[in-house]
Amino acid sequence: MDNVVVRNMTLADIDQVLEIEKECFSIPWSKESFITEVEKNILAEYIVVEIANKVVGYGGIWLIMDEGHITNIGVSKSHRGYRVGSIILEKIIDICKEKGIPRITLEVREHNYVAQGLYEKYDFKVFGIRPNYYSDNNENALIMWKNIEK
Repeated sequence: MDNVVVRNMTLADIDQVLEIEKECFSIPWSKESFITEVEKNILAEYIVVEIANKVVGYGGIWLIMDEGHITNIGVSKSHRGYRVGSIILEKIIDICKEKGIPRITLEVREHNYVAQGLYEKYDFKVFGIRPNYYSDNNENALIMWKNIEK
């Protein structure tokens, strides 16, 4: 892929991020939630991937003491299968390395095998289940962790 830019999310990106959010999730975050994350949450880091000046993916992480908690990763339907998810996840891992965060966690839907495959590719392992975590269908969440090598 040519002209790929990975950068911090800004308020100007949120409308494009919301379009992707609605494509990816049955319970999408609100515009206000993203604004709060970008403007006010001092523990949060959000990034976007741009191709040809269009946001095609985004990801967020909360950096809490010695843990990173991935909040969300979304890739536009038109750019799935082009490594955009990998680019986002690699950047999130790099952020943690730069800040000395030794481990990362996330929750993923029990039946979201594509996302699980991405995380497993980067050595995330399942360490537990949150029963009925997703309110839209009471689906379980797998809790995954990754230790970051120094």
